[in-house]
Amino acid sequence: MRRAIAGTILLFAVAGGELSAQSQPSAALSPPAKLRQKSGENDPLKAAGLGGALPPGQPIVTEIYADQAFFDSAKHIGVFSGHVIVKDPRFNVQAEKLTVYLSKEDAKPRVAGEVKTSQDQGLEKAVAEGNVGVVREAPGENGGPPVRSIGRADVATYTTVDGNVELKGNPRVQSGMNTHVATSPATVMLINQSGQLTTRGPSRTEIKQEGKPEAPKPVRP
Repeated sequence: MRRAIAGTILLFAVAGGELSAQSQPSAALSPPAKLRQKSGENDPLKAAGLGGALPPGQPIVTEIYADQAFFDSAKHIGVFSGHVIVKDPRFNVQAEKLTVYLSKEDAKPRVAGEVKTSQDQGLEKAVAEGNVGVVREAPGENGGPPVRSIGRADVATYTTVDGNVELKGNPRVQSGMNTHVATSPATVMLINQSGQLTTRGPSRTEIKQEGKPEAPKPVRP
């Protein structure tokens, strides 16, 4: 059964959490759709991204804002389009379109009397398209400040099983003062859950260093 709604909900890199559907002021508001997903030790992002400091077992709320939202319960997908913004304690995403693929565990037949729990559903994959921007943080070394990575591409794909974010279509990633830029449209960049970057294809790396302050000149008598 297909059900179209005008609203918005978030979801990009969720391994566990709660989804809430919200609408922009210009869009009609439908009843919020909530989905509580698996949370805890199996969360591939529990020790990475912006969610590293979240209490274990605590539900993570992910919000998706968009001009339009469509759900197909038979295919277990949700499609959000128009000024899509994803807000999550672990990351932020903006795009023109977001497609969410949910686990099909809830489609399996249930034993008589078995209660279906909220943890039977979860995110398998999310694909952001069109002028995509992704902000992700990884814990700093030796307790230092977190390292922020900002990725831009035509398409970004998040997969729950490994927590990786794949960037395609002229990708570029900025980490601190350093920038990694694709020099071929076919280049693919991968940011893992620890913030490490892997590139497949031609690229250029720009390494910047802060200028040293000029030493004071001695004062002549």
